[in-house]
Amino acid sequence: MAEFYTVRHGQASFGADDYDKLSPLGWRQARWLGEHWREVGVAFDRILCGDLLRHRETAQGICEGLEMDGSRVRLAPQLNEFDFHSVLQCYGERDPQSVPPPGTGRSEFYRFLKKAMLAWAAGEIHPLERWCDFERRIEDALELIADAPKGSKTLVVSSGGAIAMLVCRVLGGSVETVTRLNLQIKNTAVSRFFSGADGIALHSFNHVPHLEREGRRKFITYS
Repeated sequence: MAEFYTVRHGQASFGADDYDKLSPLGWRQARWLGEHWREVGVAFDRILCGDLLRHRETAQGICEGLEMDGSRVRLAPQLNEFDFHSVLQCYGERDPQSVPPPGTGRSEFYRFLKKAMLAWAAGEIHPLERWCDFERRIEDALELIADAPKGSKTLVVSSGGAIAMLVCRVLGGSVETVTRLNLQIKNTAVSRFFSGADGIALHSFNHVPHLEREGRRKFITYS
């Protein structure tokens, strides 16, 4: 069977004018993951990543840690995150009283995001990308990922929402499951899958072995 590993991007710039770039910690998380894989002897035949900046920077950091050529990274827009800014804006226009005030902490923001995602999936709000379009795009991404030779390993760098949808397409989870998984996936967390003639199977989910070691647990993040 072929294997593929999904990785959520490193910590982005939450609260900054431009979220779509890694924070200094996000770069370290990505390099540490690459170093971990180099230490344990994991190598990849193919690297796919979304074309958002935080995806490309994460892939670059992992390649630096692996000491491999970053030019091998193949961009795949199918792996991009949904436009959560648009989803939040649409939901906020529908229900202004639910919008968290400026300076609100991450927990309140995530509760607002979950409500917005559920409204989006139910067709109650209408951002440019419909929920069914998002589902179809991730199905296309899965076809691309699964098109790999037997015995090969593929690294897939994406975002929490896209990975949550991917997991649910593999397992047959509900809309509610997508929203819950989206809020659980850690920065640079690894999920592992096998792909073969019988389809795609999930092996493990949301692991951060490069951060679950002495002196690094405080660097586990979710944004």
